[in-house]
Amino acid sequence: MTVMDLNSDVGESFGSWRMGDDAAVFRSVSSANVACGFHAGDPSVMAQTCRDAVAAGVTVGAHVAYRDLAGFGRRFLDCSPTELADDVLYQMGALEAVARAAGARVSYVKPHGALYNTIAHHEVHAQAVVDAVRAFGGDLPLLLLPGSVALAKAERAGLRAVTEAFADRGYTPDGRLVSRREEGAVLHDAAEVTERMVRLAQDGTLTAVDGSTVRIHAESICVHGDTPGAAAMAAEVRRGLEDAGVTIRSFA
Repeated sequence: MTVMDLNSDVGESFGSWRMGDDAAVFRSVSSANVACGFHAGDPSVMAQTCRDAVAAGVTVGAHVAYRDLAGFGRRFLDCSPTELADDVLYQMGALEAVARAAGARVSYVKPHGALYNTIAHHEVHAQAVVDAVRAFGGDLPLLLLPGSVALAKAERAGLRAVTEAFADRGYTPDGRLVSRREEGAVLHDAAEVTERMVRLAQDGTLTAVDGSTVRIHAESICVHGDTPGAAAMAAEVRRGLEDAGVTIRSFA
């Protein structure tokens, strides 16, 4: 039996500004990457997102980021490793507090945006993120890009490193995400996305932007919650996977 986690980036509203329909997305996913206030989210949004996740039976994870609210966490920050580790630890602690109040706990960590992509190759920042997770305690899993530097560092530190694929993103022939600045970076056809994810779950491969076949090892699939039609796409992906005999269950 094939088991797959479905995760989504949620809690990305801020004040009166709304992003996505998290409650609808929660009907389809098994894990929630909750923004911790540095790229998106605020205390009330974080708390409500945790309450909604608990009500839906969805696992809560910390979606930590560079301190870049204006840039939605998509800009690299050349901060020191100590500053980055402190920032990541701070975000985890804030989410843990509101998660506990909602009847949940932070069960894993997934870096966001520029931080996620940077620690795929940046030795110093990758180590800082791993150090922060270790300092937090509980040996929480890290959800990461396959082949990333951070993945290897997490494993050496005794942490579980979980690899993921992105349902609605294009891939390069070497297994990396197509830059959002390039054509083919984001996929919008739910039927195409579903077919790709069923193939991934069954044989671990995807078609890259140049038409070649790329192998992706993934225990989790991310369906972004901030794109138009995200809730409907998440529902179709889950339905397609379950129809193909895949069991949807959180890895954490």
